[in-house]
Amino acid sequence: MRLPTWLAQHLAALRAVLVFTALLGLAYPLVLVGVGQIPGLDGRAEGSLVRDAGGTVVGSRLIGQLFTDTDGNPIPRYFQSRPSAAGDGYDPTSTSASNLGPESVEDTLPVPGAVDPEGNPDEGTQSLLTQVCTRSKDVGALDGVDGRRPFCTPDGLGAVLRVFHRDGLTGPVTRAVSVNQACPATPFVASFGGVPVECAKPGEDYSGGLVTPIRGDAPDEPAVPADAVTASGSGLDPNISPAYAELQVNRIARERSVSPADVRRLVAEHTSGRDLGFLGEPRVNVLELNLALDRALPASG
Repeated sequence: MRLPTWLAQHLAALRAVLVFTALLGLAYPLVLVGVGQIPGLDGRAEGSLVRDAGGTVVGSRLIGQLFTDTDGNPIPRYFQSRPSAAGDGYDPTSTSASNLGPESVEDTLPVPGAVDPEGNPDEGTQSLLTQVCTRSKDVGALDGVDGRRPFCTPDGLGAVLRVFHRDGLTGPVTRAVSVNQACPATPFVASFGGVPVECAKPGEDYSGGLVTPIRGDAPDEPAVPADAVTASGSGLDPNISPAYAELQVNRIARERSVSPADVRRLVAEHTSGRDLGFLGEPRVNVLELNLALDRALPASG
């Protein structure tokens, strides 16, 4: 007796589901788990974990981490990682970028006394430009180099004016406001277009003015590398550039009372070249380098 066509088709579909469930849902994952236990691959399969001299897991070579104190300040005896926009920093459950682009140059200043719907004080928001400027200034101060960058104010904010013209977009300048410097700050330039530059009043609408970044007198090639002031797309990058590592060598040597040459030797040992010789850029794994510092050049006191 032949089964009805519709029933035969359903049975065939059921058999296909069972077969592929067994193959792809059970056999294939088990094979991959087995492959992951092969010596040489097992460490990667388990997360590329890094252990200290005592055997305690202190992180993963694939995920960066912050080397800061409880107040969020950099610990001077350690190499610092690049910034992170993932949660409170390098949070693998909140991996993300800031989603801010080159046109993010104007801050939203906090309004004194204002609160959000949950009752939290208004903290405003920083533009990408101000974030970069602030980080560059802080890195320069920490490592004793020139932290100035083009389009940044001396106090580490985006050097941006809102410029008002008599005829809207043209004509003489009638007003200029340093929109990222809240009053009573002194504007980074005294005048523009023949009119005094004003500080910004939080909550005031300056949308009628033209956004005008001011380059300033910073060097064309900043002393602080780009990866020291920008977060990676994932927010989890465990590496820094050799240039950023070199910037920190003298501080590390001073804090650990050793010669810069000893620190540079460890940096060179933990610098990886381009993948396959041409992919990506040379990089330094910060966690592994800091662990090597503690083993080979421990800080006194």
